[in-house]
Amino acid sequence: MSESDDGNNVIHVTFGPEGGRSDPPKGDRDGREPPQRAFARSRDRREDPLADLYSTREVARLFELTPSRLRYWDSTGFIRPSARHGQRRYYTFRDLLSVRVAKSLIQDGLPLQKVRKSVEALRDSLPRVTRPLADLRVVTDGHSIVVKDNVGGFEPTTGQRIFDFDVGDLRDDVVRVLRPQALSDSRRQEAYEHYLEGCRLDENEATFDQAEEAYRRAIQLDMSLSNALTNLGNLKFRRGSFEEARLLYHQALEVDPAQPEADYNLGFLYFDGGDAEKATEHFRRALAHDPAFADAHFNLAMAYEELGRAPDAQAHWETYLQLDPAGPWAEIARRHLGGD
Repeated sequence: MSESDDGNNVIHVTFGPEGGRSDPPKGDRDGREPPQRAFARSRDRREDPLADLYSTREVARLFELTPSRLRYWDSTGFIRPSARHGQRRYYTFRDLLSVRVAKSLIQDGLPLQKVRKSVEALRDSLPRVTRPLADLRVVTDGHSIVVKDNVGGFEPTTGQRIFDFDVGDLRDDVVRVLRPQALSDSRRQEAYEHYLEGCRLDENEATFDQAEEAYRRAIQLDMSLSNALTNLGNLKFRRGSFEEARLLYHQALEVDPAQPEADYNLGFLYFDGGDAEKATEHFRRALAHDPAFADAHFNLAMAYEELGRAPDAQAHWETYLQLDPAGPWAEIARRHLGGD
């Protein structure tokens, strides 16, 4: 997924039928603000694994690493997710190549300093490559690293190759482990095209009817398209059909229990309906699947404050500020931490 015109699929809408982005509303909950940044639109997934984005949890599953190891690499600047969508960061396919190289070299016992240099060399080489990524090979002897097409040769400086892999093999692993739906038939592809049409149309109130029709057509063709269910739920919310929105979010979770946006949106609905306890359950689930979901930290903190659980809220205020220190709601978080 990319942040092109038809792929920027994280939106936040205000309460009521108008939707759209807005300044934080003024609240009346005993002087506390209502929850902010209402609804998360599900992240679009491309049919092409080389163009998609991948969460930390997905990358950990693909390479059989712990999420904490990836977060450590991120915090030290070793390998960082280089794409941003909304407030969250994701790994690109090129980032996956770096992870693959790093894991292989570490397993082969290379000193971390050499591993870092190899990963840096790979990152420097890829922007200069003009051939399609899937046609390339990555070869290293631990001292130098070369990206070649499949007909090119490579002479390691030590005379011994530590590893040598086709980028196409990594793409196939991504499809097998993370994106089995990419092996789709024409019906699934047609559904995806209708879904993208809905994404384009639901930004304008004048085309809400066409957007809803496009999402419903996508769901009819492919009931496993959880993103379409979530975005249709957002559209129903914006049109005032709150119960229908709730049902659609639940349907999205039945299809994809790990989708953080659907849980987040349900949490928001419960919070707005006065059930802060139920809201915390869904915000926590959203964070279990995406610990870097800044808005979920913010609203979970708000829900805890509503329940009189300020100590539980504190860690989430702090995390929100770490993830979005310059955001429009950062001052709200600072006020709560400051005891104002």
